[in-house]
Amino acid sequence: MKLADLQPDVIEKLRPWRYDRILEKHEGPFDWGDAFKYEDPEFLEVEGHPVLLPVPRDQHPNIRILRAISSRDGQSLTLFLKDLTYARDPTDEMFSGGFMAVCDRFPGHDFFVATVYHEWFIVENPPQ
Repeated sequence: MKLADLQPDVIEKLRPWRYDRILEKHEGPFDWGDAFKYEDPEFLEVEGHPVLLPVPRDQHPNIRILRAISSRDGQSLTLFLKDLTYARDPTDEMFSGGFMAVCDRFPGHDFFVATVYHEWFIVENPPQ
């Protein structure tokens, strides 16, 4: 799915949707109209679901999904991901490459939209 596939009225309904964002310090909330204007987002396919994150489409090749957790009712999706766009040195990945997103299914449609997008120290606990 691509943003260009959406009807103009769907984009207009999406513009006022808000998301919270923490990058280095708390910023936001923002609305998706701002993301369309400044970020050049595009859908990212995650486990068969189109997901809209507030990141530019040119970063998509640098993104790896580490975990995707669906809610029981299928209306929310929580993602833990690694974006190596700005973490070129592998020793920096844990500190500057981790992000998490909470996404909600857009009403009446089969895609998810981030409502939270935060930095996350990549934490993997050892198996017990």
